[in-house]
Order: sequence, then C-alpha cells, then structure tokens
Amino acid sequence: MKRPDIDLATQLLYETLRIRLVELRLIQLYPSDRIQSPVHLSIGQEAVATGACAALRPGDLVFGSYRSHAFYLAKGGDLRQMMAELYGKATGCCGGKAGSMHLAAPDVGFMGSSAIVASTIPHAVGAALAARRRHTDQIVLAVFGDGATEEGVYHESLNFAALHQLPVLFLCENNGLAVHSRISVRQSYDLLEHADAYGIPTRRCMRGNDPRAVHETVSAAAVRVRAERRPMLLVIDTYRQMEHVGIGEDHHVGYRAAAEAEPWRRSDPLVTETELVARFTPEILREIDDAVAFAEESPWPGADALLADVA
Repeated sequence: MKRPDIDLATQLLYETLRIRLVELRLIQLYPSDRIQSPVHLSIGQEAVATGACAALRPGDLVFGSYRSHAFYLAKGGDLRQMMAELYGKATGCCGGKAGSMHLAAPDVGFMGSSAIVASTIPHAVGAALAARRRHTDQIVLAVFGDGATEEGVYHESLNFAALHQLPVLFLCENNGLAVHSRISVRQSYDLLEHADAYGIPTRRCMRGNDPRAVHETVSAAAVRVRAERRPMLLVIDTYRQMEHVGIGEDHHVGYRAAAEAEPWRRSDPLVTETELVARFTPEILREIDDAVAFAEESPWPGADALLADVA
C-alpha cells in the first residue's frame, strides 16, 4: 500500500510493519478455526518481500512460494481478499479454493504461489521467456527458499535461463532451513558458486531483516537484469522466527536454539524503530480489523463454484 506522504525508507518500514501485524492477527485468529488452511508465516522475513517488491516496476511479475503472505501484500495484493481467501470465502483472491499456500493477485503482478517446493521457479522462467519474445523491458522475480535449490527443476531452470539469456531474477530467501534440516546437512554446494557455474551473476545480502538493505541489493540487480536481459541470482540471508508451518515458536524442538534468534531480533527495525512503529500501528490495525470483518461477513462458495476454473 504505497503512501505518497512518506519517503521511501519510511514506506519500507511501513510495509514491513503492515505484514508483521497482519500475521500477528492470523496467530490470534488461528485457534478459532476460522482460517481454513495451514499457514506458513513470514515473521522475521518480511523485509525481504518489502525491499524486493519496492525495487520492481508495476508491470514486473513475481512468482512466490508457499510462504508468500509477505510477497502477496508487498506486491500490492488486496488485504481484504487475502483474508477472505484464508477464511475459505467466495470473496477471496482465489474464490476460497486456494488458501494460504496458493495466493495469487495477477492484476498487480503477483502471479501465484504453490505448496509444491520449487514449482513456481520454472513458471517464472517461462514468463521471462515470454517477455524476451515480446521484446518488453519487463523482468520476472522468482522467489524460493534455500531448500528449493535442492530440487531438480531449480537446476534445470538456471540452465534454461542462462542458455536463453532470460530477464529473470532468482531470489533465494536463505533462512538456512528446510523444515527442521540445516543447510549444512543438505547441500554439498555453495548457492553462489553453483549459479556462477552456469554463468549467472550473483549477489548476497546478509541483512535480510533490513528492508533498506534488501531494497538496495534488489534495486541494483533489477537494473542490471532489465538492461542486460539476462538472469541473476540473489541470496538474501534471513531468519524465520516461527515454526515451519503453524503459529508457534519451535526452539524447544531441538534443531535450533532460541539464542540464534537474538541477533536478528535485536537488529529488527520493527523493534528498534519504536517511534515509527507507534505512529503507524493504529491505522494498520484498523485496516486489518476491516479485512477481518470483510472475511467474516463474506459468503461461502456455493455448489455452483465446485467445478469452476477446473480444467
């Protein structure tokens, strides 16, 4: 939700806070069973979405993963429709059929997300091929986690994008985890070196909870991809504060210690920028209240919708 009354740095914080507060409300709502699907929360990772999407043009496209509340909102997806989708209501962005893991808002360039790991990466590459063949200056952002890079389709997509010199920006949200498995026990390769083997330029941002740092990194990459019409890989280091799926924390499980979160929490701008957070929280909460009321009052899909949009 772009605001003309604030500068870019403040806008980035506003968007990051908005996503955080939306997901905190989902945590409150979830035990009521109103939300009709599992949720993969972005708390701790919101800045990746806000920084990245602010670096894109309105006509650029984004393909997300199952953890895409943040990217849906940052790209301009309607909050009312998102909330209604989570409720399974007919007014949801996908008619109540998609749920949390399959959000889409193609009208603003958020082309979709999927519960199948890495499955939207080739979709992004295909969209970039279309952009090249149409001779447009559009670029495509493919968003995925570090675990997705272990899928065969990721390697095939890098190869195809490099071979055909496609304007796709691969963005890895690197939280170092695939569910409960650390990257050190899963990968024999380095993400940057691996992409370099395909001739794909790379860049890393180690401050993935700072939307300004992410924005600077993605902006420079987007300019390069748009001008050179060739792929690039960004690795954004970040930290997932909540459990892999669900609304709780999971440090008690034993695969990571609570102390690991502390450096990320201390440098979190939503913790340090207390004045701006206090300034914007009331209006964002009013917007969230409105979205929840919209979802509560919206109708359920009827029987006539059962086979709609089914090929």
